[in-house]
Amino acid sequence: MNTSILSYIDSPEDLRKLQPTQLPQLAQELRKFIIDVVAVKEGHLGASLGVVELTIALHYVFNTPEDLLVWDVGHQAYGHKILTGRKDQFSTNRQLGGISGFPKRSESEFDAFGVGHSSTAISAVLGMAIASELKENNLKNHIAVVGDASIASGMAFEGLNHAGVTNANLLVILNDNSIGIDPSVGALKKYLTAVKSGKNPKQNNMMKSLNFNYSGPIDGHDIFAVIKELKRLKNIPGPKFLHLITTKGKGLPQAEADQVKYHAPGKFDHLTGEILHKSEDHLPPKFQDVFGLTLLDLAQKNEKIIGITPAMPSGSSLKFMMDAFPKRAFDVGIAEQHAVTLSAGMATQGMTVFCNIYSSFMQRAYDQIIHDVALQNLPVIFCLDRAGLVGEDGATHHGVFDLAYLRCVPNLLIYAPRTELELQNILYTAQLGLSHPIAIRYPRGRGILVDWQKKHLGTYDKIIIGKGFQLQEGSSYAIISTGTIGNNVISALNSSSKSTLFSHYHFPWVKPLDQDLLHTIFKQYKTIITVEDGTIVGGFGSGIVEFANQNNYKNDVQILGIPDQFIEHGTVNELQNICGIDSESLQKVFEAF
Repeated sequence: MNTSILSYIDSPEDLRKLQPTQLPQLAQELRKFIIDVVAVKEGHLGASLGVVELTIALHYVFNTPEDLLVWDVGHQAYGHKILTGRKDQFSTNRQLGGISGFPKRSESEFDAFGVGHSSTAISAVLGMAIASELKENNLKNHIAVVGDASIASGMAFEGLNHAGVTNANLLVILNDNSIGIDPSVGALKKYLTAVKSGKNPKQNNMMKSLNFNYSGPIDGHDIFAVIKELKRLKNIPGPKFLHLITTKGKGLPQAEADQVKYHAPGKFDHLTGEILHKSEDHLPPKFQDVFGLTLLDLAQKNEKIIGITPAMPSGSSLKFMMDAFPKRAFDVGIAEQHAVTLSAGMATQGMTVFCNIYSSFMQRAYDQIIHDVALQNLPVIFCLDRAGLVGEDGATHHGVFDLAYLRCVPNLLIYAPRTELELQNILYTAQLGLSHPIAIRYPRGRGILVDWQKKHLGTYDKIIIGKGFQLQEGSSYAIISTGTIGNNVISALNSSSKSTLFSHYHFPWVKPLDQDLLHTIFKQYKTIITVEDGTIVGGFGSGIVEFANQNNYKNDVQILGIPDQFIEHGTVNELQNICGIDSESLQKVFEAF
């Protein structure tokens, strides 16, 4: 019976004491450990399974944390966390108070740079390498591990472009598995495929042309080959590029066969790999599916409709339209800036463009929203999925800044539906033709109408721009909410003994605000509570206060939402509770009146 090696590894220092012949067994144990924990606790699976050998090799060859290692995006860093002192805490991964699902500087000295969004590692590591050069520390190594989907992003190219004209001691490792969350796309993927298959002439090597010392491609699961090459590269100065071929989900047959589903599969049987299916028969639809199915229905009737997503066809449910209309729906790769300006270009030619980008990822294309869309008043329809608190992915992924960063942009309409019907109807209204661009924000998770698809899909009502409405009439105080957080308000009022004191208003339009209704509210109620699932600094509530100031109202306005701090990871309900906007917290607020 083999003695467990992993049980004795609490740091890379312990790892480096092993004989090379022991490392394949360690790789097997590390894979099993990741599978056993993620099967029960959930999380990102396939990416970490694909880099087990590379993870071991990097910490075996390099003197981490003195040598600096950055994992691009960070989905693949579970093995790294386990080998760097967090093995006993790994069961708390992505849970409230537990370790983060992504590398995080405040969590460990081995996490050289905080990540979560793609394509940042090369720039970050280049910055570290230049700093070391300026400090005359020429022996320190700086390593960026980047996936083939991430390296196709503009920021990665910017980093490569700069690195190639420096003498910085930088090693870029391409973890090439032909997939991000969904399959990789684009011309660079075709180039890498040609390199892997030997069809690309060696003199046409793109990385050599960028002044990188290129080696590979080599089998990323041959731990001895990887270690040998890393030892060689360790002593070569300047920019280096190592091309590794790996398999996402390696070691779990189902994860290798269905790499999209097993990127983050939820709970599964750790022995068989079978996903533990939960019945969805009596559940409301996911908002992403309301978007995807509605867009497909509208696209069947309107030939001008175009769908665009930067690398999130499954997560956004644009895949419904991509499968039905492949010439009118585009996955442009991890390229948010390009996605927005591509949409703008199409809009100039009279196309009706639905550009679906997660709220936190839209931050990466802010200049394009202003300069390429809003300034030219092009009627692009932005669909911001994952708005509000997203849960276990934590601070890097919460969509809590969109109302604040979009509200200040001229020409831009902003709409936040409360229900599936409002989402489908605003999508319908937008494709009828708007005179301005619009941002439609909606959350991760499910709506409230169990029979939405059966009873409502395909039946639409046109929405009036800038119109809010009253959900409940009360005697003494007014609550104004926007978006799905209004459902928490409804639940809280239903449970409150003081419900009759409160009028509840729903303002789906954050811009333009319903000023007529606001005048009515401010004249009728002295105390007004605003509720949103975005930052309270510059968000929806701030807009209400600005209205009051402009109109010289002296009412007491209390703003509830996300406080001025980064919110960590946990379930959506746990995080809403921390922010005081879950149903229970709201009920306590109302009871205090």
